[in-house]
Amino acid sequence: MNVSLIWWGLGIYIVISLFIAFLSRTGKQTNMGAYFLGDRKLGGFVSALSYSATTYSAFMLVGLAGLTYRGGVGALGFELIYLMGVSLIAFFGPRFWIVGKKYGYITPSQMIGDRYQSRASAIAIAVSNCLFLIPYSAVQLAGVGYLLQGVSNQQISFSTGVIIAVVLALFFAYIAGIRSVAWTDSLQSLFMIIGSTLVVLFLVRELGGFSGFFEQLEGHHPEMLTVPGNGYFSFLTFIGLTIPWFFFSISNPQVSQRLFMPASLKSMRRMLLGFMIFGCIYTLVSIFWGYSAFLLEPGLDNADLATPVVLTSSAVPSVLAVIVMVGIIAAAVSTIDSILLTLSSMFAKDVYGNIRKGTTDQVQLRIGKFIIPVIALLAYLFAELQLDLIAVLSVASSAGLIVVVPTIIGAFFWKRGTAAAVLASTIIPGALVLILELLQTKPLGMASGLWGLSLSSLLFVGVSIFTKAPEEKANEFIGYIMENLHRKK
Repeated sequence: MNVSLIWWGLGIYIVISLFIAFLSRTGKQTNMGAYFLGDRKLGGFVSALSYSATTYSAFMLVGLAGLTYRGGVGALGFELIYLMGVSLIAFFGPRFWIVGKKYGYITPSQMIGDRYQSRASAIAIAVSNCLFLIPYSAVQLAGVGYLLQGVSNQQISFSTGVIIAVVLALFFAYIAGIRSVAWTDSLQSLFMIIGSTLVVLFLVRELGGFSGFFEQLEGHHPEMLTVPGNGYFSFLTFIGLTIPWFFFSISNPQVSQRLFMPASLKSMRRMLLGFMIFGCIYTLVSIFWGYSAFLLEPGLDNADLATPVVLTSSAVPSVLAVIVMVGIIAAAVSTIDSILLTLSSMFAKDVYGNIRKGTTDQVQLRIGKFIIPVIALLAYLFAELQLDLIAVLSVASSAGLIVVVPTIIGAFFWKRGTAAAVLASTIIPGALVLILELLQTKPLGMASGLWGLSLSSLLFVGVSIFTKAPEEKANEFIGYIMENLHRKK
């Protein structure tokens, strides 16, 4: 691909995105709710597109395509289980929204701390989320680096791509907080879905149409259409990858925080429906990308370069390839700036705010803005390590975040849960996941996420039984939810 065309595409994207971001500046973002939650006024359409762009980041057209290239149809099952997990929002989304409006929660960890009446719980979850989300941010940066490196035939370095993504994420995060992120997300997600679908149609035509496409796979690479196929997707590997992804919508705070943002429950329902439609289409597109790259150029040493192979194919018009490239970069940037905002809000509200008691909302907002570039720098340094498959690294990060799932379920459905149980089920399993990931070991063949979730569940229930629950808060919290859920029906 012509390098000047790449730079022109990036330049046009940056100008348009910055223009839209500045348009989103309605009023002054002088408090935590306005800056990090958009005053809880996002409509259903914008919420759906923003949720899609944030969730479907570099992971999809770089990570999932690479996973398909590496292991075949098992990648489709992996992603479909994630889509099934999004149905959890139907149960948890309204509950997040109701208590968020009632108590003014800014972050999921703040909600947990208040529900269990424990500042220490809020701090522990916030710190744990920072620990595991920074590598996930780095995954998005690496996706941009690999993409620009591949489509430019090494003329744009990996580090240059990473730096571009960091700078853009910082700009969008600072212009108007989550409001500018949501508006630019809407544009980015439309670019992604339309452009990538057109690319698939061009590729399939080049490879003999849909019948010829699958005949090539079935005739020359039948293992790519079965599980475990070439052996990559063994049963334990598949389970280890999918379980953390199933709970992604409630365990990842940059996603669950968005459940506080819709203007109404009706807007939330539209967000969920729009996201599911978007997700089904985008999943199939990503799988076709991976297969197309495999047919066009088998034997890549790094499967994450499958997408550059597709975009530099003679079957794809250069202008369309640049549009899709920009869409992928935009999606990665969307995820990064969402994470930057979420982690900075958690640090300001749940760590700084609980250690320095009595700090005002305005002080916490200043702290949150100050910490954004610090988190971005840490993510950049991690990305420069260029570790492993993007899809696998994404799941490894989710494996560390999954330990909070029993705590979240208990907050809404079990009055007996205690603060001591939250601390035990967050810190001990989180440390175990971290050790297993650092050592790259799988005891009994089970991935770290399975060990983390199992131990977290056991500790949460066990410790709760032997410690005292905040009964008054639990009754108030759960009772208010049930009363309002029935009223909304």
